[in-house]
Parts: sequence; C-alpha cells; structure tokens
Amino acid sequence: MNFLAFFEKLSWFEWTIFSLATNVFLYLLSIGLYLFIDKTCPKSKIQTTDHPFRKSDLYVSLLTLLLNIVVMLVGVYLWKLGWVTLNESKTVLALFIEIVAIVLVMDLLMYIFHYLVHHPIIYKVLHRKHHEHVSTNFLSLFVLHPLETLGFGLMMIFVFMWYDFSIFSITIYLFINLIWGTIGHLNREFFPKWSEKVFLGTTKFHNQHHLNEQRNFGFYTSIWDRLFGTYKV
Repeated sequence: MNFLAFFEKLSWFEWTIFSLATNVFLYLLSIGLYLFIDKTCPKSKIQTTDHPFRKSDLYVSLLTLLLNIVVMLVGVYLWKLGWVTLNESKTVLALFIEIVAIVLVMDLLMYIFHYLVHHPIIYKVLHRKHHEHVSTNFLSLFVLHPLETLGFGLMMIFVFMWYDFSIFSITIYLFINLIWGTIGHLNREFFPKWSEKVFLGTTKFHNQHHLNEQRNFGFYTSIWDRLFGTYKV
C-alpha cells in the first residue's frame, strides 16, 4: 500500500479527525501502559508513594493532548508545502539507522532545551508545574506548560525538515518517544541494572532528575549528561 499517496488525498477535516484519533490513542496507550506496568512489575517503588492524582493535572494533560493534535497538523501543513519531505522506499538497515539518528539528535536537542528551561527565570514560567511531581504518576508525562509541549513538538518537526526520512522511521520513533516517556515517569525501575552501563536513560535516571533538578537532563540516553557533567546515578 502506498501510504503517502493515501495521506495526500485526505482533506483537512479528515486530517483533523486522524490527528485527534491518533493522539487520543497515544494518550490512552501511555496511561494504560503505565498502569499495567505499575500493577504487574514485581520491583518495589523507587519513591515511597506516587504523586497524588489531581483534577488540575488532568486538565493540564488534556491541554497537552490538544496541543499535540495541533503540532501534528502543523507538521502535515509543512509536509504539504514541501518543507518536510517523506518517502517509503528504505531498506530495514536504512530505517534502523534513521531511527537511531533521530533518537540521538532529538536526545541532544531535548537535553539542551531541558537544561535551558531550568534557568531560574524560565523555570518559574515553563517548567515548575512538571516538577510539582517530585514523585510521579500516570499523568506526569503530560503535565507540561503549553509552551513546553509546543517546543518539544516543533523541535521534532525541525529535525524532520532536514532530511527525507521514511514515514515508517518517523512513526516508529514517535512510538519509542511515547513509550520511553511513559517508562521514564514510572515509579518502579523498568530497566535491568546493566542498562545504565550502555548509557540508556532508565526510569531511575529520570526519577533522579525529579529528586535533583540540576541533574539528568537527558531523555533517551545519559550520554549528554555524562559528557557535560550533569549525570547522577
């Protein structure tokens, strides 16, 4: 099936419905995955208790969901303009290389962005809400300031503009991003102990950031924290 040809035929109304359905699915998938792992994982909690559920966090998470829908439509608009180019004709090896490249580039950009939003002035405006979750719960991933959500989304689109990635590479990356974010905000260590030695951004790695805000700014890996001296076990 020629997916790009199919998507090219969609009207803006159909794209809006598609973006809505896709992002609602990912939102619910993240929450469901969190709750499933939390109930079935035999490991003890990293912190004694989870962050309590609050209605205000639910409303913020729904705003994040809405903005993610908008970001996808912005990406579609830039694709229609030809600023983002996609293809389907890549080998499995090429797809693997593209996915690894996206992950590493995004990890660096997200490290920089994350480090900057911890500047005292910016932090008070943008990032303090997320860090109200000293421990975490199933909504923590989505409790973000609107400008943070737009910043992360536009950063991804910016990366996609610089190379004609496969639509499959981008799709797989987006699933990795969601799953990694969900696992990173668990209150139970999901990864085996050896994963720290291969520089993965484990659950404990990000949990440490919620406990010590000046450490562990990376997302998928601990490479940049180790390189720039902000790493904490």
